[in-house]
Amino acid sequence: MIPRYARPDMVKIWEPETRFKIWFEIEAHATEALAGLGVVPKSAADALWAWWATNPSIDVAAIDAIEAVTKHDVIAFLTWVAEQVGDEARFMHQGMTSSDVLDTCLAVQMARASDILLADLDALLEAIKRRAYEHKMTPCIGRSHGIHAEPVTFGLKMAEAYAEFSRCKVRLLAARADVATCAISGAVGTFANIDPSVEEHVAAKLGLSVEPVSTQVIPRDRHAMFFATLGVIASSVERLAVEIRHLQRTEVLEAEEYFSPGQKGSSAMPHKRNPVLTENLTGLARMVRSASIPAMENVALWHERDISHSSVERYIGPDATITLDFALARLTGVVDKLLVYPERMEKNLNKMGGLVHSQRVLLALTQAGVSREDSYVLVQRNAMKVWESDGQLSLLELLKADADVTKALSVAEIEDKFDLGYHLKHVDTIFTRVFGG
Repeated sequence: MIPRYARPDMVKIWEPETRFKIWFEIEAHATEALAGLGVVPKSAADALWAWWATNPSIDVAAIDAIEAVTKHDVIAFLTWVAEQVGDEARFMHQGMTSSDVLDTCLAVQMARASDILLADLDALLEAIKRRAYEHKMTPCIGRSHGIHAEPVTFGLKMAEAYAEFSRCKVRLLAARADVATCAISGAVGTFANIDPSVEEHVAAKLGLSVEPVSTQVIPRDRHAMFFATLGVIASSVERLAVEIRHLQRTEVLEAEEYFSPGQKGSSAMPHKRNPVLTENLTGLARMVRSASIPAMENVALWHERDISHSSVERYIGPDATITLDFALARLTGVVDKLLVYPERMEKNLNKMGGLVHSQRVLLALTQAGVSREDSYVLVQRNAMKVWESDGQLSLLELLKADADVTKALSVAEIEDKFDLGYHLKHVDTIFTRVFGG
């Protein structure tokens, strides 16, 4: 992942030194459990932990140099540790296979990454909630197909985003639980050379659950669901980003990204204020989603294991989590500083001569005894005149002048159907559903 779209806490999870530290903990905890069973001497586990207490750093370059010869990363790591610890290190990795270390480490990394992403979601939800209540009753036009439909409020737009990201949080919590599993089960997962209690011990020490049945690897359906969940969260990021981008268009301009002092929008046009952050979020979402397909393709490994998944996960593990972490933080900043223009919302709401109230008149005519088909014709023929006048005509005035309409509805009844407050009467109910009482 390029530094431009990376934050240090998430990057650290995927750094080689962090990975090797987790490997050491797995090996040391397993040796500790084996010593408790009498399989290896207690002095072996003590030696590992004693060295670790005084030598917390990992020489990544030295391990890489060994791997250049062995062509095997876990063997290179074990060789390097043995050089540091001495003779007692020969008891490490008893009955284990490389995937026990690699897969359990990946589980720890994904769990830690999830915790950062969950904190990101909490921060985003807090920002969205604040803006939702700030504009709870700020009326604006709702659009379908990009065309004026009926009135909503900007607060409802934010409430909808809050509900969506709340669902994202629930999904991520489930995905975290799904991937946070430990496998210390040996060459093909049968525990032939290592007792299941060792796995239980390591899992407890690392805050993982025990994988009920593994082959030589933890089943990759778990990982597929994890990366698919990240992809869904990224899609929700994009949806809100696209909404903001549309609202910032010059012809709309109901909201826009904060434009800081000294910021430049274009190298050629000094007047430009572009939605660069939300456009960036749209692109980042595409990258996070791109991890979901290879993760799903990793599920179908040969028999008890092959390594076709390995190179994929070395890419998508860091890239997807680092990118999503950055995207969530960026979106939080956008929402927090978003410039909202209620006056422009009101102007746009009134732009089309009251067309947004057409449904209320349609329903009133049907309730007055006019067939739905005829009611539709009566309202539409007046609405199209307003449409073609680009809102210069008034739907209310045209309806009041239409004899066929006034046969069924009085002028007062027609005027009553143009009350904006009617459309907002259940906003409180929706907010209670989303945010609670």
